[in-house]
Amino acid sequence: MSFSDINLARLLIALAILLIAAHGMGSLFARFGQPPAIGEILGGILLGPTALAAFAPRVQHWIFPATGVSAAALGAIYQLGLLLLMFAAGAEMRRLLQRNVIRTVGLIAGFGMVLPFAAGLGLATALGTKQFTGPAGNRTALILVFGLAVAITSIPVISRIMHDVGLLPTRFARIVLSAAVIEDIVLYVILAVAVGLVQTAKSAAFGIPAALRIHTITQNSVYHTVVAIIFLVVALGFGGRGYKALEGMRANVLVRRSPVAFQLLWMLVLSAAALALGLVPLYGAFAAGIAVAVADDSLVVRSDRNALAKISFGFFVPVYFALIGFQVDLIHHFNPLFFLGFLVFACIAKAASVYLGAQLSGEDRFTSWSLAVAMNARGGPGIVLAAVAYAAGIINQTFFVSLVMLSIVTSLLAGSWLERMAVKLGAPSRQLELASEQFVGELGIT
Repeated sequence: MSFSDINLARLLIALAILLIAAHGMGSLFARFGQPPAIGEILGGILLGPTALAAFAPRVQHWIFPATGVSAAALGAIYQLGLLLLMFAAGAEMRRLLQRNVIRTVGLIAGFGMVLPFAAGLGLATALGTKQFTGPAGNRTALILVFGLAVAITSIPVISRIMHDVGLLPTRFARIVLSAAVIEDIVLYVILAVAVGLVQTAKSAAFGIPAALRIHTITQNSVYHTVVAIIFLVVALGFGGRGYKALEGMRANVLVRRSPVAFQLLWMLVLSAAALALGLVPLYGAFAAGIAVAVADDSLVVRSDRNALAKISFGFFVPVYFALIGFQVDLIHHFNPLFFLGFLVFACIAKAASVYLGAQLSGEDRFTSWSLAVAMNARGGPGIVLAAVAYAAGIINQTFFVSLVMLSIVTSLLAGSWLERMAVKLGAPSRQLELASEQFVGELGIT
């Protein structure tokens, strides 16, 4: 297939509409103190089978055909948006990790990850997996995704919420974000294992798993767990030094010509390396971001990373989130009763576990409850989990829709709570901020 004028027109119109919907809804949500990423997803929902296809199916099908070269191009942009999002998430790791709240963070991350994950595994076993299983038909991978859906916390969403309400410089924010860093690392290790199980089971035609002829569930589980951990350890231990060494080579013409292009190349190489090892490519992009964060003592690295982030979050990431929303069909593939039950179960399991960890670390009741609410925000990682698991065939569309809605609702609930309780948690009052701004203005300080 080749790009004809009509296919190119479709693609350009589709991208323009996706950008308008994503940024428009994202800006609307940000204005009301809610996560912009959730607005970007809702923008995509409005363009998909839930809204536009229901009222103007011919128009929707013309702009967003299910097959053809324009659909393939959108799929490629979707994948690149995911890789750039994971690269940005990895690049934020070092900045968020803190050392002065180790005991509290350790207990909250331990209890807040292990207990909800175990609860999710138990619920999946009790309910059975048949009603949630995707085309891959891998029960082990599905159970792992089920556990992760209950246990995870979102760094991008919760950090954006706390920034907007003035909590980011506080001890409370350091605890939440440091614990979320640990949880996100565990999330992507387990997700890499789950997707690796499915990829190896579906086809042994590519990469090291094919060369080693790994087929059985036990072999898959052991191989992917070990490789995912080793890959991360190498990225943490040697990635930063390797990146800096390559960056400083005289023969590296690319870094002198365009440092941003060199970062993109670094991300793509590690993503391809992860794929060759039988891991999901987003895991390689995540590790690449961590390596760049370790090399963050260079001002050049930080400025280049910021330049890449502007490109990513200006175009690729909003389109990625909008395309996730585009796949959400609330008319034909949404089970309200299951979703409500799953929402209550996931929130109680996560909140109770975090509260227990906070209490054991010596936090007061109010702070413990606030930590429990804040760490229930699943946001971006929850959405990535849903999208990756659905694309890999681990889960079906009904469970995919429930996971996306779980991420949306828990993020909105956390945002509402923190906005109301921000001052009690250490954020300056709005009146104080306004008085400070007025005083600075009177002094003529800019």
